[in-house]
Amino acid sequence: MGEAKRRAAQGLPPRQIKATKPAPGADTSSRLIPWLPFTRNQADRFVALSTRGAWIGIAALVALWVTVRFIGPAAGWWTLADG
Repeated sequence: MGEAKRRAAQGLPPRQIKATKPAPGADTSSRLIPWLPFTRNQADRFVALSTRGAWIGIAALVALWVTVRFIGPAAGWWTLADG
């Protein structure tokens, strides 16, 4: 006997369908634009990541400039054209 027939024979109401839970770690925030598959959390993470990347790039550029302008000539690796 199927579950539905058994419940009907016993006078029980139909079984309620459980609401599905989102997978652990799933992003449940609202969409940025309804037709775009990116959520607000993903947009915030992208902004944070790109900001961090920009600061790393700025630091690398400063380190390269200091090396080319001061460390290289002081170590005798090369001479400056303007000096």
